[in-house]
Amino acid sequence: MSSCWQVQFPEIDSEIIGLYFAANWYPKCEAFTPVLAAAYEQLKERGAGFEVVLVSCDEDRPSFERFHRTMPWPAVPFGDLRCKKRLSERFQVEGIPRLVVLAPDGAVVHPDAADLVHRYGERAFPFTAARVAELEADDQRKYASQTLEKLFSINGKEYVNGGNEQVPISSLVGKTVGLYFSASHCAPCIKFTTKLAAIYSSLKGKAEDFEIVYVPMDKEEDGYRRSCSDMPWLALPYDGVPSRALARYFDVREIPTLVVVGPDGKTVTRDGRNLVNLYFDMAFPFTDAQIRLLQEAEDEAAKDYPQSLRHRGHRHELSIVSEKSGGGPHICCECEEQGLGWAYQCIACGYEIHLRCGQNAEGGSAGTA
Repeated sequence: MSSCWQVQFPEIDSEIIGLYFAANWYPKCEAFTPVLAAAYEQLKERGAGFEVVLVSCDEDRPSFERFHRTMPWPAVPFGDLRCKKRLSERFQVEGIPRLVVLAPDGAVVHPDAADLVHRYGERAFPFTAARVAELEADDQRKYASQTLEKLFSINGKEYVNGGNEQVPISSLVGKTVGLYFSASHCAPCIKFTTKLAAIYSSLKGKAEDFEIVYVPMDKEEDGYRRSCSDMPWLALPYDGVPSRALARYFDVREIPTLVVVGPDGKTVTRDGRNLVNLYFDMAFPFTDAQIRLLQEAEDEAAKDYPQSLRHRGHRHELSIVSEKSGGGPHICCECEEQGLGWAYQCIACGYEIHLRCGQNAEGGSAGTA
């Protein structure tokens, strides 16, 4: 490795190198580091010829040192600003975490393999285009043959926990099942769990064939128990391996996440959280056909909403917009939940609220009819 921008580690000159651009202060780096570390350790055990080098984006030495202590790989010295700057410029690093994979001769194998490590772990090695094609083809085969039993087979058990009893997985076959990835230490999870519990109760009251299984992302068993105490549905036993495997299979990057599996065992949507926030229990069974019906109904209902209004949370008048006229994915500034398409929006400031929040909020007043 001889170019001026490369880090000199003679003992790893013959290995594939991952330059890991990250910072202690960024939550996504904090979340990705243990994922990368797990893959790294497994590759080391295999003698795969892979090394990682941290290129820190931290602003002070104590932060760098704290962060680096969580990693089993070497780092560019914190004080070597010239080297870090050249590496960032050479690979045009604009966002983190970023994992640039280099061949032993310094050629770029993959400009950012962080996504691959998230999805495939150590199986992504050596990160070449051919290997990625193999993994994606394997994914397609697995998704095509997916069943509920196969999904839970990675658990090594034939049951899930239901309060004080064990519920056979076979009893879930033929139902619409929500896989709920969550954790007790996550504030957004706590908020969404309350909403999801109300919707679960409503659907159960309507005798719908619907069940939810908690997939724990808790860091300790006490947290898992706290989570289960707040949830009226089933749960996987506490064991990090099956939960991580399911999270990787469904490419879960953040929590809470609600993946919905249909009666045939195939994935209906990985966007259950957003659909619940948008449509509540009307989203069931979460199929494309059902969502189209709801969107058409929303388009029709929007005709009766005022074209503009004043809202207590903003000083400017808000105008009604659709997905076709400037609307899109957003976080409602009134209820802080996700939205999509129709909204009241301040074109100048980007302030945006759901139509229903504009109508329901005290202090809202209609503008032009």
